[in-house]
Amino acid sequence: MKRPELLAPVGNMECLVAAVNAGCDAVYLSGKLYGARSYAGNFDNDEIVDAIKYCHLHGVKVYVTINTLIYDAEVEGFIKYVEFLHVNGVDAVIIQDIGMFDLLHKVYPNLELHASTQMHIHNLSGTMFMEELGASRVVLARETPIELIKEIKDNTNIELEIFVHGALCISYSGQCLMSSLIGGRSGNRGTCAQCCRQSYSLSEDDNLVYKNKYLLSTRDLNSLDNVGKLIDIGVDSLKIEGRMKRPEYVYYVISLYRKAIDSYMKYNRVNITEEEITNLKKIFNREFTKGFLFNDLNKNIVNSYRPNHLGVEIGNIVECNKGYIKIKLIDDLNVLDGIRIIDKEDFGMNIQTLFINNKKVSSAKKGDIVTIKFDKKISIGSKVLKTTDKLLMDNIDKLIKNDTRKVKVNINIKCLLNNKIYMDISDNINTIAVESDYIIDSSVNKPTTKEDIIKQISKLGDTVYEIDNININCDDNIFIPVKVLNDLRRLATDKLDSKRLAIKEFIKKEYSIEVPNIVENKIKVLEVRNDSNINKNYDEIIIPFDSNITNSNYRKKLLRVNEHPIKLDGPIMIGELGSLYLNKDNSDILTDFSLNVTNSYSVAFLHSIGVKRITLSVEMNEYQIKRLVEIYTKRYNKLPNLEVIVSGYLESMILKYDLLEGLDKSKKHYLIDKYNNKFEVVRKNNLTTIYDYKKHKIISDLYEVGINSIRDIK
Repeated sequence: MKRPELLAPVGNMECLVAAVNAGCDAVYLSGKLYGARSYAGNFDNDEIVDAIKYCHLHGVKVYVTINTLIYDAEVEGFIKYVEFLHVNGVDAVIIQDIGMFDLLHKVYPNLELHASTQMHIHNLSGTMFMEELGASRVVLARETPIELIKEIKDNTNIELEIFVHGALCISYSGQCLMSSLIGGRSGNRGTCAQCCRQSYSLSEDDNLVYKNKYLLSTRDLNSLDNVGKLIDIGVDSLKIEGRMKRPEYVYYVISLYRKAIDSYMKYNRVNITEEEITNLKKIFNREFTKGFLFNDLNKNIVNSYRPNHLGVEIGNIVECNKGYIKIKLIDDLNVLDGIRIIDKEDFGMNIQTLFINNKKVSSAKKGDIVTIKFDKKISIGSKVLKTTDKLLMDNIDKLIKNDTRKVKVNINIKCLLNNKIYMDISDNINTIAVESDYIIDSSVNKPTTKEDIIKQISKLGDTVYEIDNININCDDNIFIPVKVLNDLRRLATDKLDSKRLAIKEFIKKEYSIEVPNIVENKIKVLEVRNDSNINKNYDEIIIPFDSNITNSNYRKKLLRVNEHPIKLDGPIMIGELGSLYLNKDNSDILTDFSLNVTNSYSVAFLHSIGVKRITLSVEMNEYQIKRLVEIYTKRYNKLPNLEVIVSGYLESMILKYDLLEGLDKSKKHYLIDKYNNKFEVVRKNNLTTIYDYKKHKIISDLYEVGINSIRDIK
């Protein structure tokens, strides 16, 4: 049974120290650019160097996220940044952009590449594709069920990383355009506005089914009970979400998963207590779900009640008078705790003063009736939640500061008369041997004993090391100056530091790729969502893969989410990497917008593996499209074959979650936001698609800038 890596999120240096002290095996972080969490604190370049050194000394790996889509104008800066990371010893980079993946793999063969969950790998063939392309690890989509993860693990040799705890996206990662289409803040570019955390109404044939509910706001994933199942199937890395969370959150969650992994490895069971789960809820929860990872019920995926931290219930209002309220407690409450009162509207506050029977107190227990100052009218019976537990947070702060992580070492010392002192030190991976210049002499007055030597050699307080075992081969009646022993100890630990900080050899090669010269006529394409929309006044028709139409000249569109992709003959359109790999022998492939192609390197890569025509990302503007074509043509001295969607209602989200559960799927459904914008919702092929409320329209003449094909969607 293999012990999996425990991978921690760190948004700043405080969180990094907390994660390391809590027992993580690796951290993932972002610099100021190219990361999918632009609003986290993130690290500047100097901080990244410090973070790598700190982590490597403590035996922790560092992965840096560069998992946004890259435009051609950014490639030069992107490459310089990656080279900076590489020469400073980053253990891997996490990447979404397929063109940049191909570029980095060719130019930096010694740089480890992890395929981000933003790459939308959710099936065996997609994983096999990334393994073949040179990825050392795939971060599978959060929706991938454990049965499929096992199938993937059994049939590949690549490392698998699985999200096990924290916030979930309701849409498949890398496939959500809602924030971008509504307000220009792209999730694929790290600036998601979290539209899924907003309230919506839902209509069915103009009848309101739900009003102002958080219909897309997911609960937090919690896999503590199921850690053993992931270990049993051989998952390589268990990943915690939370680069925007506080150090206390990072420390506590990591410490619980450290305990869960270690207890399962040792006792074949997960030893997590109810008290620990309650404390976890106090720190942060939106209610918990096992997620699609463990096939939780559809109704347990979303918390439609509220999108933010719930805390834990600690009591209810039993009296409300002018200027104060009384709360009957079912849990402890202390001054400086944070509470939220749930009524027709919510009220949040930090407890500044607390009274029992008109006596000012600093704490109260379960069963007490407490009085607090409050100047709002509150309904009797309203729930009171604790959202911050000050004592718990203070205790975690102390643990972060005092529970300093150390590296256990074994030391062997040989102190023989008329010889140099020999010492070796091992961290069980690296072994360093050193000798003193000093030749051991006989003692004239007070001899140096074994205990004296152990005392001096064990003074490792200013290092990351602590003694696990020390062996001494020592003659009697010898004398060794204390300074000699201190100098030898420092020499040994400094050399072990250097070994632990050693950086993998930096190799840089030239980028090269073979691309075809594709000369095509300018064409107009129609994609139809159903057979009744076909208009034959187009050069090409794209139909759903399960259409009843038998015309072999029509291009069939494969699902862009398919846990078990299919293989089709004839002209096809593909929207995910697994289907692309499975159909690689097909000579007439069009790739869809959902492959998120935004630069000339991605176009070149797809053409090089046989894709006939490539649809660009709908997030690109006309200038970016024009620049891509110019740069591609100049670099490769060939013409690309590109398509752009110019008209239609775009798919803004695609969900595994059944938003229409219990409703008549044959009827018309709309998600309605607070501005009364209506997003059509369709459930088909066990997927929910949410379409943008406004029609996408490009009126520019894209043929002029080198696009061969323009597409309408109806």
